[in-house]
Amino acid sequence: MNATPNAVSANSPKVVEATVYPGAIATRIDHAINWFRESSLWYLLFATACCGIELMQTGGPRTDVDRFGMVFRSTPRQSDLLIVAGAVTYKMADRVRLLWAQMADPKYVIAMGSCANCGGLFQRSYSVVQGVDQILPVDLYLPGCPPRPEALCDAMIQMQQKMRQEHWLDKMKGL
Repeated sequence: MNATPNAVSANSPKVVEATVYPGAIATRIDHAINWFRESSLWYLLFATACCGIELMQTGGPRTDVDRFGMVFRSTPRQSDLLIVAGAVTYKMADRVRLLWAQMADPKYVIAMGSCANCGGLFQRSYSVVQGVDQILPVDLYLPGCPPRPEALCDAMIQMQQKMRQEHWLDKMKGL
């Protein structure tokens, strides 16, 4: 057997930076934990308007985000990602903040659709929040009215790439 370690490229997609030995793998703990986290991205089903139909379609057989390890959850305590799909009213804003607060750390938010990004068609309404970023820290904005399921699938893959780049311990400390 050859005892020379084989280095795996860090630039390859979906690969943990590691050194492979016969029967063992040596890597940094950040790379291993990020690989586990990005491969099991569970998102919370939260839809307030027409973007919810596209959100539901994303889990369907055409785009099938399950193949990327993304599974919807109905409870915030089991979710990593909150996808705010549609307009949020001021009355609903407290509930959205509560759902976000109940999620385990580290947590992420995608603002899906024009209504979640900036108020959309309801910009001039007195009761609609002009962007969910006024009540939550948003990690990724997805434009469109409504965005296609393929666009949401791409946004979720971008979220996985963001998770791959961060240092897990720094994220847990809030740095």
